[in-house]
Amino acid sequence: VYLETYGCQMNVSDTEIAWAILRKSGYARTKDLDEADVILLVTCSVREKAEQAIWNRLRHLRALKARRQQARSPLRVGILGCMAERLKEEILHREKLVDVVAGPDAYRDLPRLLAVAESGQQAANVLLSLEETYADILPVQTGAGGTTAFVSVMRGCDNMCSYCIVPFTRGRERSRPVASILQEVRMLSDQGVKEVTLLGQNVNSFRDTSEVQFHSAAAPALSRGFSTVYKAKPGGLRFAHLLDHVSRVDPEMRIRFTSPHPKDFPDEASVLQLIQERHNICKQLHLPAQSGSTRVLEAMRRGYTREAYLELVRHVRASIPGVSLSSDFIAGFCGETEEDHQQTLSLLREVRYNAGFLFAYSMRQKTRAYHRLQDDVPADVKRRRLEELIAVFREEAARANEAMVGQSQLVLVEGPSKRSASELCGRNDGNIKVIFPDAETEDAAGREAPGRARPGDYVLVKVTSASSQTLKGVLLCRTTLSRSAACP
Repeated sequence: VYLETYGCQMNVSDTEIAWAILRKSGYARTKDLDEADVILLVTCSVREKAEQAIWNRLRHLRALKARRQQARSPLRVGILGCMAERLKEEILHREKLVDVVAGPDAYRDLPRLLAVAESGQQAANVLLSLEETYADILPVQTGAGGTTAFVSVMRGCDNMCSYCIVPFTRGRERSRPVASILQEVRMLSDQGVKEVTLLGQNVNSFRDTSEVQFHSAAAPALSRGFSTVYKAKPGGLRFAHLLDHVSRVDPEMRIRFTSPHPKDFPDEASVLQLIQERHNICKQLHLPAQSGSTRVLEAMRRGYTREAYLELVRHVRASIPGVSLSSDFIAGFCGETEEDHQQTLSLLREVRYNAGFLFAYSMRQKTRAYHRLQDDVPADVKRRRLEELIAVFREEAARANEAMVGQSQLVLVEGPSKRSASELCGRNDGNIKVIFPDAETEDAAGREAPGRARPGDYVLVKVTSASSQTLKGVLLCRTTLSRSAACP
């Protein structure tokens, strides 16, 4: 089986879940397309561009499949994930070369679907589940040379933002049991993984209801000035509990999480307190804003105003000194005026994010915007506004990163730099890429002989220059997460 992943980190996690299931059924994995008997594409539907990449890829695979049929070694092609969920009929009818279609909750069914495909029939399962979390499947999912991993803690989303297809492709929110997540994190720690990112579509609304004694817990409050289209559910273990326990597994393992919703950082801020207190929970938060205009935010059904969002940013920065912030923005949403766009530019300038994910709006079928709003911003205006957002973001990110010049940053080494074999690359606590020379260096505690840093090592790097996306510096010493403060 050959697996190809498109889209978000959840799809990376889903790829490893699918692979874990297939491996148990006797499949072997190949990185060589020509060697594969089965090609599975794990797809994304969030934007039209993401879907177009899959249609283009299928055109390429059609020729490969035709050659294989002539050689009498049939090739099976499958579409997995969000695009399978959204476009099942179209995929099966428009692309006759697709043999298997499986939605995000149907990966357990892959062995059966592929067996049906072996008989020459098309096979599909796009049933969404209210319970499926794949809690009992432990994916060996690592990246960056085996130093980092994603751990899916919940699936689906209940927020129903008007632009978003996710509730329709991934279903309603449901959370994995804490015990299952801790088992996976311990396994990754035993494998030497040094950084885990907890994944969910709305990760900080996590609610594990598997333990009866916590069913009477009160529903959490929302952040001040925030609202939601659904009623908060009582009972269950919450995200702060999960973060607390995950961070205790291994003091040498960094913990990140994404993607939270701004509404789920209430004033008592136990999650923010944990981030501030624990040395291994990264001082980095993703706070998706989507727009800087209150009017557009209302049309998006985000549940907050510009003012409430900025108040939350101030609260976060007061709670976690030196926090690194990232965000998502959509350019050219339905009805967005030039004034609305200017407000988003001013939000970018006011907050000064370290990282950002910016996209032009893409209307998706099934969403509330598709049924209720007009996609009335011309494509060329969307492109121009997006370019302006990117320019301002880069300008402000460069300023934020330049503030780190002269500072020492703790960096987790991921491997060689893509641009130079004589340099290494890693990320600091704020998830910013750091480039530094691959040179012999001392151990901070003097317990080990001088040597070169390897993937999975922590090093201190003194920053000498910065851009909007990267820091460059000189290597000071090798160290550990726990004793990093001991190195001058």
